[in-house]
Amino acid sequence: MRHSSRSYPVLYLLHGYSDNHTGWVQFGEVQHIADLAIAAGEATPMIIVMPDADTTRPGYTNSVDGKHNYENFFFEEFMPHIENTYRIRKDKRYRAIAGLSMGGGGSFVYAMRRPDLFSAAAPLSAWMGPTTAEELKNWAERSGASFDPEDAEAYLAKNNPLALVKTIEKEKLNSIRWYIDCGDDDFLYEGNAQMHILMRQLGINHEYRVRDGGHTWEYWRTALPTVLQFVSKGFHQF
Repeated sequence: MRHSSRSYPVLYLLHGYSDNHTGWVQFGEVQHIADLAIAAGEATPMIIVMPDADTTRPGYTNSVDGKHNYENFFFEEFMPHIENTYRIRKDKRYRAIAGLSMGGGGSFVYAMRRPDLFSAAAPLSAWMGPTTAEELKNWAERSGASFDPEDAEAYLAKNNPLALVKTIEKEKLNSIRWYIDCGDDDFLYEGNAQMHILMRQLGINHEYRVRDGGHTWEYWRTALPTVLQFVSKGFHQF
């Protein structure tokens, strides 16, 4: 058996609401799909990392009450641990992020928040999170966080991708290769379409796909080969 000593690009692959880090393996068949894509020369060998956000307060952003700071954990603890433990190329060029549903929204937020870290982002069927104070209140209550209405506007501006995209410099967002994919029967189609329109208006380059399908693992399994191919194009040397 041969052992490689090379370092690899990395894809952070985020799961959806009510799922955990095993979802992409068990239902998304990520290992099988990645092996096929790499063997066919359609994707470059890479390390795929699937964090667990199915905690007592699910979600990829810090909670509205500041008591559960998953985003801080991801950037300050989780990512450094992963990239110091495994042979990962640590340049922006060799780092990408993708995810489905809640993880699609997380992909938007993380890439927009840290355009210095990610070369590509591929949100699938993205849930944009709460868009109004009332929705934020309901989400906070459901996830066990306390809620102060005075915090709502600032929180939404910082953590809702449809609001956040308007606050980041175009040049920074265009340093990321964007791939957005959402099914025509997906109940989250509206937010994804709005993001496409906003990005067009703001001059942010991106790929936008609407395919036949809904909010299902069947849809995300068919999306994954294209995502792997998309991020690989940025990883390759030319």
